[in-house]
Amino acid sequence: MEKIVRQSLLYDFYGELLTEHQKNIYEDVVMNDMSYSEIAKVYGISRQGIYDMVKRCDKILEGYEEKLKLVEKFVVAREKIADVKACISEVRKINKEQNVDKLLHKIETSVEDVLEEF
Repeated sequence: MEKIVRQSLLYDFYGELLTEHQKNIYEDVVMNDMSYSEIAKVYGISRQGIYDMVKRCDKILEGYEEKLKLVEKFVVAREKIADVKACISEVRKINKEQNVDKLLHKIETSVEDVLEEF
């Protein structure tokens, strides 16, 4: 998974567990795409301080994910839901006699898998 996408997902799931100061700096780097220099000027700290804060936040967020696996479960659920949508589209395209039971079974199984994740 691309680093920025992963950071965004981790922040979406666990960002509220960071301090306000950590959240503000992390959002500026990851969400607002500001440079360390720009952020350092805003907060009156060094670029190295910003870099260290972001690395610390990454480590904290990864630690939560390691324990809770919410992002992993979300990604798996999203993939399974995409499979369900693909099956539904396929069912709409075919005649009633052709593989409908097989596709409906796949939809049922995928939906059950998603529900089991949560």
